[in-house]
Amino acid sequence: MRAGRVGHEGGDAIRVGHEGGDAIIPATPAPPRAVDAAELVRLRAHHPEAVAEAAARRPRRPLVGDHGRLMIIAADHPARGALAVGDRKFAMANRADLLERLCLALSRPGVDGVLATADILDDLLLLGALDHKVVLGSMNRGGLQGASYELDDRFTGHRPQDIERLGFDAGKLLLRIDYDDPGSLNTLESTARAIDEMAERHLPVFVEPFLSRRTPEGRLVNDLSAEAVIKSIAIASGLGGSSAYTWLKVPVTDNPDDMARVMETSTLPAVLLGGDVGEDQEGAYEKWRGALQLPTVQGLVVGRSLLYPADGNVTAAVDTAVGLL
Repeated sequence: MRAGRVGHEGGDAIRVGHEGGDAIIPATPAPPRAVDAAELVRLRAHHPEAVAEAAARRPRRPLVGDHGRLMIIAADHPARGALAVGDRKFAMANRADLLERLCLALSRPGVDGVLATADILDDLLLLGALDHKVVLGSMNRGGLQGASYELDDRFTGHRPQDIERLGFDAGKLLLRIDYDDPGSLNTLESTARAIDEMAERHLPVFVEPFLSRRTPEGRLVNDLSAEAVIKSIAIASGLGGSSAYTWLKVPVTDNPDDMARVMETSTLPAVLLGGDVGEDQEGAYEKWRGALQLPTVQGLVVGRSLLYPADGNVTAAVDTAVGLL
């Protein structure tokens, strides 16, 4: 079973400028192709080898294309029990709906690829949605949202050998550090060894570092002050026996004007993460726009704010983000 690209016929178009030339994007959104969940289940039950077969025949591309920028759609939240978008507690819980949104986003001009866990990437392989796309496997999802052990973030997702075996292009891991929580030390050490294993395979790994703390109510929050983000970047950059294949996945600071000095902390290539922007979609675009001008920032890795925008228009949200590049 294969799902073709979601296209447009006729209608107006808008021109979006890129470093490598202009992209013509239809202005009228096309409805996403429906995903037949029953057919995916049937295929998984009766022919589980289909996943490996689809991975083996998947046409690949370089990590960074001709225009030198990356636009990646993130969808690895559900495996950590993080299903909410804004005030919608279970927005990401409907798998067929999530897959339809991902297929639509991946079909848009300028979108380079996707970041997800094995269950979602296996579905996308079966749907034929990953051809000529950059595929990032999510590596540590064991620090379940709200758990007492959230900062002891075990590597329960893709292993380096899985990423290599499936012909995926890179891995991604989350590194949250709380100086008051010994679970952070376990994650720190596991992260360093994962970086080593990825470097041995010549596979890029995107490290997403934060300094974190717990509120008096016990909720984990990330510190987005310039000082905290600078320190988290410095720590992440020095992990492992080689940084040759390490990328950073970083947030925009509370004060976007601080990003220039924050990004001076490392020469590692970096992408900006999106996070849950709530209702302020335009505010998020403005934060990303400024930070994308910095020399070490190579692109965006954004998920919920593009897949579940407040106005429901996935196409417009994705196209606007692409236009920032």
